[in-house]
Amino acid sequence: MSARANTNSDGRWLGLYVLAYLVFLYLPVLLIPLFSFNNSIQAAFPLQGFTLDWYRTLYGNPALSGALANSLVIGLIAALGATLCGITVSYMDLYGRSPLASAISAIARLPILIPGVIVGISLLILVNLIGLGPSRISIVLGHILVALPTTVVVMRSRFAAIPKTIREAALDLGASDWTTFRRVMLPLSAPAVLSAFMLSFLISFDEFIVVFFLAGTEPTLPLYIWSQLRFPRSLPTVMALGTVILTASFIIAGTAEILRHRGLGAARRNPA
Repeated sequence: MSARANTNSDGRWLGLYVLAYLVFLYLPVLLIPLFSFNNSIQAAFPLQGFTLDWYRTLYGNPALSGALANSLVIGLIAALGATLCGITVSYMDLYGRSPLASAISAIARLPILIPGVIVGISLLILVNLIGLGPSRISIVLGHILVALPTTVVVMRSRFAAIPKTIREAALDLGASDWTTFRRVMLPLSAPAVLSAFMLSFLISFDEFIVVFFLAGTEPTLPLYIWSQLRFPRSLPTVMALGTVILTASFIIAGTAEILRHRGLGAARRNPA
């Protein structure tokens, strides 16, 4: 009886700790939408009133439109590149049976462990050495590097969930490795491919540190937001823009997670 009481007490304390941690982590994020509707340039209580004026200022802003267009173009290209690389690396890691493939897979996941500042400085040195310099191409290459670990993890887990007997059956029936990959493994992994693409796009769209080092004359949306924070009167507009980005990010991330779980669930329901 005493052990059960201690267990319940520990569970309550753990629950309170988790609740306090979540409040500390997400309350500042939830304050951004709240103040974006506040009729005041000051982010402070008490609230002055409800307004949509800060959202209206987002339209017809050429600097904002240019930064948004850059982020969308760079995000789509980087997501495509990272997804293609992630598919190749994860597939070869599982089915290549080569020490080199395993080493490449491990290296591809390293950027997630390296501080962003180090990655940014290293990429800046590299693009200067090869003659690209800070530019949109440099940002795309940097974003592919940053998003690659996510695509490798997502695709590797999906390929690993597909029963090996399916691939072996295709090979036994005379299909080549390329045909098996293209006609069997890739269609079965379609939800994970789409999930990896969406997550890598989200990573690229929100990335700031790499862009800070590699941006030339065409800033992306995170860099534009950072530049506006120097002006106190722009803070409400920045919070309105942040609210839009948060909403879009939650939708994209949620959809990607649903697709990933749907693919894994299908593999578990059809083990052979």
